[in-house]
Amino acid sequence: MIANVIFTVLFLGGFGFFFIQIFKIRANILLGRELDRSGDAASRWRTMILVALGQKKMFTRPIPALLHLTLYVAFVITQIELIEIIVDGISGNHRFFAPTLGSFYTFIISFIEVLSVLALIGTIAFLARRNLLKLPRLTMKELAGWPKKDANLILIMEVVLVSFIFTMNGADEALLNLSSNQSNGFLISQYVGPLFFGSVKNPETLHLLEQIGWWGHFTMVLVFLNYLPFSKHLHILFAFPNTYYSNLNPKGQFTNMEAVTAEVKLMMDPTADPYAQPASDEAPQRFGAKDVTDLTWKNLMDAYSCTECGRCTSSCPANITGKLLSPRKIMMDTRDRLTELGNGIRKNGKDFSDGKSLLGDYISEEEIWACTSCNACVQECPVNIDPLSIIVDLRRYLVMEESKMPTELTGMLTNIENNGAPWQFSQNDRLNWANED
Repeated sequence: MIANVIFTVLFLGGFGFFFIQIFKIRANILLGRELDRSGDAASRWRTMILVALGQKKMFTRPIPALLHLTLYVAFVITQIELIEIIVDGISGNHRFFAPTLGSFYTFIISFIEVLSVLALIGTIAFLARRNLLKLPRLTMKELAGWPKKDANLILIMEVVLVSFIFTMNGADEALLNLSSNQSNGFLISQYVGPLFFGSVKNPETLHLLEQIGWWGHFTMVLVFLNYLPFSKHLHILFAFPNTYYSNLNPKGQFTNMEAVTAEVKLMMDPTADPYAQPASDEAPQRFGAKDVTDLTWKNLMDAYSCTECGRCTSSCPANITGKLLSPRKIMMDTRDRLTELGNGIRKNGKDFSDGKSLLGDYISEEEIWACTSCNACVQECPVNIDPLSIIVDLRRYLVMEESKMPTELTGMLTNIENNGAPWQFSQNDRLNWANED
C-alpha cells in the first residue's frame, strides 16, 4: 500500500507540474496578436496527418528521417506499456493486462521491445552525428551552450529509459525461469533476461532488479515529461497543432496590414468620403513587429514548435553565402524572448516592461535584411514553421515606424515613388528600348 500511495503521489504530482508548465506556455502564446486560422478544416487535418503524424517532409533527407522514425514510432507505441505501468502502480497488480489479452499481450510487448532496440540504435546514431561526425548544421554557433546540452541530454535519457525497460522485462523473465521454468515469451527479453540475469539465483534479488527497472522506467517518463516544456523536444506535442494551423496560402503570398490596405483603397477611390469613415476606439496597431507581442499567436506557437534541426538554416541561401542570417536562430531567439517576457508578466503584472525587445536585443537588423524572402526555410521545416513571416514583420517595423532600411533599398523605393518602377528612368522613357535598331 505504501508503494501504491507513493506511486499515485508521484503520478499526480508529475502530471500536475507538467500541465502547469503547459498552461504557462499557452499564456505566453496568447500574448501574440489575433490571427484567424480556422478555415478549411479538411485541408488542415490532411496537412497535420501527412506532415506531423506521417513525417512527410522529413523524408527529403532519408537517413535522418529513418533514424527519427524509429524514435518517433517507439515513443508512440511504448505508451501502451506506460498505461499498464500506471494501472499496476495504482492498483498494485503485476502485468495487469497479461491474463486478459493472452498471446496478443505477448505480441504487443514483443513489438515494443523491437521498437525499443531500434530506438536505441537511432539514439546512438544521433549522438554520433552530433558529437563525433559533427554535422555542420548541428554545430553552428546558435547551438553553443545549452542547446547542444539539451539535445544530448534528451538522447541520454532515451538510452537510460531503454535500459530500464530491458532491466524490468529481463529480470522478470529470469525470475519466471527460476521459479517455474517458464518464459514470458517476449521476443527479446526471453534471451536478454537469461543472458544478463540468469546467473542470479536469488528470487528476491531478481525481484529487486525488476522493481528497479519498473520504477526507473516510470521515473524516467516523469522526468522526460516535465523536461519537455523547457526543451526543444516540446515539438513532440506541438507539431500537431502547429501543422494543423499551417498557412495554407501560396508561399509567395505576403500578408498586408488591413489598416494600411483600407487606407490605400480610400486614397485611390475618388468617390470616397474620408470623413464618413467610422472612428475606432482601439489604440492604433503597431506597423510590423518590434517585440514578440507584436507577432501573431501562430508565430509564437512556431517558436515553441521549433525542433532546432537546422534544416531551414542549411537550406537558406543567405546563410550558405556567409550572411549573418540563420532562420533557426530567429525562431530560437523568438522563443527565448517570449519565455523571458512571459515570466516577467506573471511575476510583475501585465504592464511589465523590461526595456528589451526582440528586435535589437535578440535579432539584429543585419540578420533580417540578409533574408532573400525565398521561402526555402518554410519549405524545409518538418513541422511547417514560418520564420519568414517573423522576418517580414520585423522589417515592416523598421521601414514604417523607424524609416530605416539599407541604402540600396532607399534608392529603389525612391525610383518607384518617382518613376513607377525600380529603375532610374522616367515613365516617358520606359519604352525607348523598343525603338533601338
